[in-house]
Amino acid sequence: MVKAEDLTLIEKASLLSGQSEWESRELKRRNIPAFVMSDGPNGVRRQTGSGDHLGLGESKPATCFPTAGTVANSWDPEEARLMGETLGAEARDLGVQVLLGPGINMKRNPLCGRNFEYYSEDPVLAGRLAAGFIEGIQSHGVGACPKHYAVNSQELRRQASNSIVDERTLREYYLTAFEIAVKEAKPWTIMSSYNMVNGVYAHESDHLITEILKGEWGFDGLVISDWGGSNDVVESARVGAGLEMPAAGLASARQVVQGVRDGRVTEAELNASAQGVLNTVERTRNTKPSGDGFLNEEDKKRNHEIARRIARKTAVLLRNEKNALPLKQNAKLVVVGDMAQTARYQGSGSSKVNAYRVDNLLDSLKVREDLQVLSFEQGYDRQGAVREDLIAQAVNTVNTTNPDVVIACIGLDERSESEGLDRSHLHIPQVQLDMLSQLVDTGKQIVVVLVAGSAVEVDFADEVDAILYVGLAGQAGALATVDVLTGDVNPSGHLAESWPVRYEDVPSAGNFPVEERDSVYREGPFVGYRYYSTRNIAVRYPFGYGLSYSSFEYSALSVDDKGVTFTVTNTSDVAGADVAQLYVHAAHSGVLRPARELKGFARVEIDAHESKQVRIDFDEYTFRHFDVASNSWQVEAGAWELFVGNNVENTPLSATHVIEGTMEPQPRNEALGHYWDGDVKNVTDAEFEALYGGKPDLYDPQGVFCANDAISSWSASRSVVARFVVNYLTKQSNKAMEHTGSPDLNSLFVLNMPPRAMAKMTAGAVSPEMVDGIVDIANKHFWRGTSHIIAEYFRNASANKKTLKEISHE
Repeated sequence: MVKAEDLTLIEKASLLSGQSEWESRELKRRNIPAFVMSDGPNGVRRQTGSGDHLGLGESKPATCFPTAGTVANSWDPEEARLMGETLGAEARDLGVQVLLGPGINMKRNPLCGRNFEYYSEDPVLAGRLAAGFIEGIQSHGVGACPKHYAVNSQELRRQASNSIVDERTLREYYLTAFEIAVKEAKPWTIMSSYNMVNGVYAHESDHLITEILKGEWGFDGLVISDWGGSNDVVESARVGAGLEMPAAGLASARQVVQGVRDGRVTEAELNASAQGVLNTVERTRNTKPSGDGFLNEEDKKRNHEIARRIARKTAVLLRNEKNALPLKQNAKLVVVGDMAQTARYQGSGSSKVNAYRVDNLLDSLKVREDLQVLSFEQGYDRQGAVREDLIAQAVNTVNTTNPDVVIACIGLDERSESEGLDRSHLHIPQVQLDMLSQLVDTGKQIVVVLVAGSAVEVDFADEVDAILYVGLAGQAGALATVDVLTGDVNPSGHLAESWPVRYEDVPSAGNFPVEERDSVYREGPFVGYRYYSTRNIAVRYPFGYGLSYSSFEYSALSVDDKGVTFTVTNTSDVAGADVAQLYVHAAHSGVLRPARELKGFARVEIDAHESKQVRIDFDEYTFRHFDVASNSWQVEAGAWELFVGNNVENTPLSATHVIEGTMEPQPRNEALGHYWDGDVKNVTDAEFEALYGGKPDLYDPQGVFCANDAISSWSASRSVVARFVVNYLTKQSNKAMEHTGSPDLNSLFVLNMPPRAMAKMTAGAVSPEMVDGIVDIANKHFWRGTSHIIAEYFRNASANKKTLKEISHE
């Protein structure tokens, strides 16, 4: 194995940047091959040709599994492991050595455009699922890359934003899922996020990478930047972030060499960063396709059934009045809804998979011999255009055919959930709601199949007979949906995020997404159910909620020093599964905490009228909190309340448990004011500063643009050229949305991108010095900027040739 200290200075510096969109740098003379990376949260996106990170280019056919936000509803780490195993095998066969996933950021706000890629609003649930997924991938010699580390909560300005969050909330809420995944599954790589955290870019954060990730958690793998997310490569090398992607060119290597000479980074620190790349090369050196680099037909057939199996466990029954489901034998159906015919089964952006097969709900219902599909109607325009004729036709068909049940397939369209933009509201398109209202007026039994990657407002819930939430269920999701509708499979999914009654109830509703650089996380730890349960705010569906065709009873709770034991009984005639959940709260505490926090769970399969004893053990995460004063994890001594049930609001079992702890109860810090009641919407600046530990340093551009300001901010520039660029990109994005119904991801990416990212994504065509000229133009120094760009272009091209010769020893 090659050691970093055996390489020349320029060689090891060159290893810290990729050589192409998806490859690390190859050093042929040293027998150091490149390793191939690919997106893979819910399917392998192995691109052909030069590739692009947004998923616009062609990619090899692969299995599209349910998205992470949907998989999380299974509450089943073993299913996540199976999905990871299948993806790991596909990645290997498609020529991929590092799979970029899973996404385990916390769902701070339900409008985040990428929530469909993230597991949960709870770190324990997300961490356990991620650990299973990572172990599955790496069992095939393919590296997993959990992302985005850390506090990446919005898509708007994602490359030029600063997440300002207090240390306790950072440690206990935003980092715990990563901690569980790293400690339990030992991923070979991890991806840093675009944003800054408390003023420091994640990819060069001493606190996040050196102190916590490597120091406390013992991570020994490679830190990879998000694509274009590297800022200062010398700082990244110093803190041990090993690889900036995609292709920064050789200017970055020269910067690192100069950084060593200037004393900004030691050669020992550079060796450590380069060794991370070399270790990944060795771990993946023998990971080769078993065939011709494509999936064979046998693999496709098997993996499609695995995707179907996983999707079955993710469906969440939200409503089922008078046992509307399962459908009766030989039930006569009218199917309504464009999404029933043209499936929406995944999100948009870099996770988009080229599925080799996609089932739809309509055809999957038609092939059932025990059902009668009388007719299908489109019902609404998918892009939201008002089409009264489509509604009228659907209503007329229902009235004339007289079905037993109307299956209405509704949900969010492709424009609503995508990398690169956040949702503007929680509503389902109004044209779909109008259709549903008129279908309800027919008096027929209405079963809603709800398609969405994250929470939506469902004001219609009380008007329909049943709602089956299927999420974004992947290419086999339609078959799985029919399995549940017919009762072949008993629904057992439970929500991995809270569904508010209305968006205004969300704790961060007033400051999301933030258009400026600084995003202040004023709500602290009160996110999702932690907020709703503390404030006693009603939600539409609580965290952990999910109905079944069975009924369950909880009893006989006992507690010992190592965990809790209780009994779950299936009181129905139907075999099923429930998800038992353990929540805790300190009974009398001076440490600020939400009213309830999930600390363990168990998925329990139970036959009809069977009882099972269930055990949930305590672990290092159960009672701890991060004590800022001592900069350490502590456990407060005293009485703790334990709650057990199948969602955060349904916990029929409770007990009090006294623990010794590592510290005595602390007095309340009264300066936290409104935080003590979870009243985060009325928190004052002084109260936030008490939580944060001081006054946050907010950015004031003072009318001058720099290399780290988002290009979208040029809309306020005095430069005509800069304003033209923003207006042009905005028009391109709007035009694409109008004509195709999907966002122009390239335009959105550039708008959210700071100029310095140009030097990280153009394979050396743009240098950091050229970026200085681009920023000059934005600051109304057109001729100075233009001349600077031209001069630096030729200087950079010449320097690149010289550096390439040094690396290749020509």
